[in-house]
Order: sequence, then C-alpha cells, then structure tokens
Amino acid sequence: MEKRVKFSLWYLVFLVMVLWFWQWLMAPPAPREITYKQFRDYLARDLIARVELKDRVIVGELKAVPDSVIQQIEGHPLQLPARAERWKEQWKRKFTVVRVQDDQLVHDLQVHGVDYKGTLSSGWVRDLFLLWIVPLAVLVLIWGYVFRRMGGGPNVMSFGKARAKIYAEDPKKSRVTFADVAGIDEAVEEVKEIVDFLKNPKKYQRLGGKLPKGVLLVGPPGTGKTLLAKAVAGEAGVPFFSISGSEFVEMFVGVGAARVRDLFAQARAKAPCIVFIDEIDAIGRSRAHGVYLGGGHDERESTLNQLLTEMDGFDSSAGVVIMAATNRPDVLDPALLRPGRFDRQIVVDRPDLNGREAIFRVHTRNLVLGKDVDLRLLAAQTPGFAGAEIANVCNEAALLAARKGKSRIEMEDFEEAIERVVAGLKKRNKLINPREREIVAYHESGHATVGWFLPHADPVHKVSIVPRGVGALGYTLQAPLEDRYLLTKEELLDRITALLGGRAAEQLVFGTISTGAQNDLQRATEIARNMVVVYGMSEKLGNLSFVESEQNSFLGGSALRREFSEETARIVDEEVRRIVEECYKHATEILRDKRERLEKLAKTLLEKEIVERPELEAILGPEASDRFRQEEADQHGQEK
Repeated sequence: MEKRVKFSLWYLVFLVMVLWFWQWLMAPPAPREITYKQFRDYLARDLIARVELKDRVIVGELKAVPDSVIQQIEGHPLQLPARAERWKEQWKRKFTVVRVQDDQLVHDLQVHGVDYKGTLSSGWVRDLFLLWIVPLAVLVLIWGYVFRRMGGGPNVMSFGKARAKIYAEDPKKSRVTFADVAGIDEAVEEVKEIVDFLKNPKKYQRLGGKLPKGVLLVGPPGTGKTLLAKAVAGEAGVPFFSISGSEFVEMFVGVGAARVRDLFAQARAKAPCIVFIDEIDAIGRSRAHGVYLGGGHDERESTLNQLLTEMDGFDSSAGVVIMAATNRPDVLDPALLRPGRFDRQIVVDRPDLNGREAIFRVHTRNLVLGKDVDLRLLAAQTPGFAGAEIANVCNEAALLAARKGKSRIEMEDFEEAIERVVAGLKKRNKLINPREREIVAYHESGHATVGWFLPHADPVHKVSIVPRGVGALGYTLQAPLEDRYLLTKEELLDRITALLGGRAAEQLVFGTISTGAQNDLQRATEIARNMVVVYGMSEKLGNLSFVESEQNSFLGGSALRREFSEETARIVDEEVRRIVEECYKHATEILRDKRERLEKLAKTLLEKEIVERPELEAILGPEASDRFRQEEADQHGQEK
C-alpha cells in the first residue's frame, strides 16, 4: 500500500513538471522594453499601431516595420530570446515603456491618429495605500496581537502591571458572603477573625496582637477555597485584589517580578486590603528541584524571590493581608511557608455528613424541589463528595427533571444525578450480546452477594447491569452509612473480598473467567499492597512501613528511594498475593453457600436490569453488616 502511494506521489510530481515545462515552452515571450525617447521616435514616424496606457506604463504594438528601421531607432540589432523564433514577427512588433510621465502624451497620440485606451494616471494614492498603509496596519495588528498574547495588553508598557481584579469596598456589590459558604465551618471561623481584625484592629492591637501577614488555604480541589476567599471579599468591606498565580509568569524574563512589585504597591496604596493569589503553586514551587546549568535564569524562581521579598517588606500593621489557595502544599517552597510570611494555614477539607447537607441546602435554595426530596438522605448517599461535586449533582438533577418535562425536581432525579457523577452516563443503546449480558449479571450479582454477607463491608444500595461511563458494563453501588476516617484490618479484607466477588461468581457459574474484573483486581491489589507496605498489617513483616521515600537527586529533580532489601520486596509480594488469594477463597465459599440467592439475583437483574435495596433485602435476606452493627450496639448497651 505504501509503495502504491509513493508511486502515485512521484507520478503526480512528474505530471506537474511536464505541465509547467509545456506551458513555459508554448507561452509567448514577454514584450521587449524600450526607452521613452525611442517610443517618441516611433510616434514621430507614425510607426505605432495601437497602445494601452496604465499606471505610467505603455504597452504598444508597432505597424509592419523593417528590421533595419527598428535597429536604427533602438540602436542595436534585434536579439530574439530563447524559444521566440515561432513568435518572431509578433515579438518584434510588441514593446513596453515603463515610468512614463508626460501630460501631452494623450494629445500627441490623438494628433498622430494612434488607437489608444486607458489613462497614464500614476495612481499614487493607491500605491501609497497598498505599499505603505496596508503593510503598516498589518504589522501594527500583528504586533498588538503578540503583545496581548504575552500579557502586555493594549499598552506595551503595561507588561509589568499586575492584572489583579479589584473588588470594590462596598460589600453589597459582591454576590458571595459567608451565608453562601457551607460545610467548612472551621475555615470560615478562621477567616472571620481576619475580617474582624480589618474592621476593628484596635480590638486586637490593645492586647499587642498583630494581623497575620499571610493566610494559606489548603485542601483538595472543589472544596471551596476560592469561594471562601470571595466570601471574605464580600464581608470585609475593604478592597480585595484577586489574581491567579499563573498570571505572574510570562515569556519575558522579569515580567513576573515586576507584576509582584506592582501588585504590592497597589495594595499598600489601598490599605487596609486583602490580596488573594489563587493556585499559588504556579509560582511558589520548591526551588530545591530546579537547579539549572549554564547560568540559566528561571522566571518562576525570580517571581518567587520577589514575592518573598515583598512579603518581608511590608508591616502587618498597615492592614495588608495576603491570602493564597493551593491543593498542592507538598510542592511549595519552605521559605514561603515559614512564619512571618504565611503565618496561618487553614485546611479546607471535604465536608462531613452535616456539611454535605448544608451544602445541599445552599445549592437547592433556588431549585423547585418535590416533596419527596430528603437532603439528609442525599448527603448520606454522597460520602467523600466535595462542594463542587454536590453543586454538579444539583445542577444535573435540575437538567434531568427539565428534560423529562417535570414541574419539580424529585428524589429519583437526584439519585440519577449521583449515579451519573459516580459511574458515568447511561448507555442504553450499547448493544451487548446475550452471553456477555449474562456474564455481567452474574458478575455484579457476585459483588452484591459477597458484599451483602460480609459483616465489615459497606452496605449494598443498588445493583445494575446498565452500561455506564467509558467501559463499565454494570456496577454495584456500595456506600457507608456514615463518614469513616479509620478502617480496621477486617474492613479492608472485606473490601478486597467484595471486589473479588465478581471474578469468583464467573468462575463458579461458568467455569471460566473474563476481562470484566480488570478494575476489581487493580483496586484489590492496591488495597492489599497498602496493607502490607503502608499500614503494617502483615504478619510476616510486622509493624513496619516500607513506603518508597522521595529524595532529591543530583542536579535537580527527584527520585524514589527504596529503603528495604530485595528479600523484603519478595516477602511483600508474597504477602500481597496471600491476602488476595485468601480473600478470593472466602468470596468463593460465600457464593457456594449462597448459590441459590446468587442465581435468583442474577435472573432478576437479567429481567429488570436494576435492583434497588428493598428488593435486594427480599432476595438476599437480612444483611450481615446490619446484624453486626446491631450486635455491636447491644454489646455497648450492656457495657454501659
């Protein structure tokens, strides 16, 4: 195939060359150029048949003139150009005269009876426009576009100006207040103190207290760090400068440092005020990993040095507070985090159950909800969700209800939105053959059955064989009833066992296995390895941690250093394999013991595609985790 394509390309090139050569060979040569004096001699002898005047250029044709006359006027014998033999007579009679300026020419042509057309206008206005104004305008547009792309704005001299957005002193102009922030009450209390200090500094100064120079908001993405900063702008009643860390760095060296200087100069002029730098890790990365050879200058390092200098250079009594946000505190330079710069670090973590309920209340204030919507239950169904994810769930529920033509958003819309965020979009049009559909049904039934009868596993809420997301052909929804911060060894083992329930069901029912357990095996192996090398839950290795530490390598960069021997690594692999194999055997034993319920659940899935918790209870009976929790509650009651 490649040879045919290459041959076709060469054939095309050869054809183009042949056509070009043929055109060059067959096209008549250009007319010869003569002087204006020679043109006047021809005109005086009435030897010109016709002319065309255009932009100070004369293109004319002679009458039948002997070669001797032409030689006498032009002062040299005619020399035919190459390939002009066939157009000899035609070429001898054609001529052209350039750069002609003669106001009497048209009158002389009329006197001698020469047929002419056009004018001898110089067209200087058009020449000026095309040759000067248009190119200069294009250059100016290109220059302005390049400078805007580089951050200069319409004014070239604005390179060093900080592009921070300034919110006015009137808090009513800000749409965000502390009433709009939910689920991070501790962080709100911390920043309320700063707002109170700015409004009433004497309250703290009378005891000798100083305003913190810097406040760093740290937390996972979507937890509300930027929202909290905007709420500070709405509550403080002072100027609020907001800028992203990436806006300091441009392609020109020194621009970032100049913008830092300009930002702090504006802040000092408007003190008391708040300066908020979002995603500060864009300029505040640790310099330990950035050693450059050859004396190269790093723009980010220069910007960071200027930021450190400016934070040291102003007095906190002036009322300028630096707020910053990042979700990567581990990469920040230690010099940026020391006391005297960012004195206070506020963790904005994922909300707990009460926090998620409060966030749902904030984001459903403007939604038309049905009577069956239970925000507490929605908060319980979204463990680990951040504020941005909850906002996305509320918006998706509203869109789903509108798409179905409903007048109110009902509970089923919220549940569908949660599933869409967790598992992906439904793909009912995805065609699955009956054999694969049966395998998926038993696979998910295996997850649900094993998870149902494990005492320490998360409760099973729903089982589905409707394809979702990129490659999921089905899913089993397990979620804890409350937020968990610690996990026991038994709970981790039950999680691995539940993950392997799908593979065990395939082996038990069909006598073979499929590729559907890829993600299950990956997650199970990860949990088992963490149990061994991170949590010290291995009987052979004991209470030791074997996490590979990060160290700085020579000339910058970092590398993972393994601080244990090859023999220990072999034992780690053996322990991980042992844990996974024992959990797999446990899952197989549960499925053998509950084979009838497994079959019943799989057939129900093949019939209905989705099985909710009430129907799961009817098929599988009482859940083991419910019995375990009840036994624990009874035991605690007896101890009291």
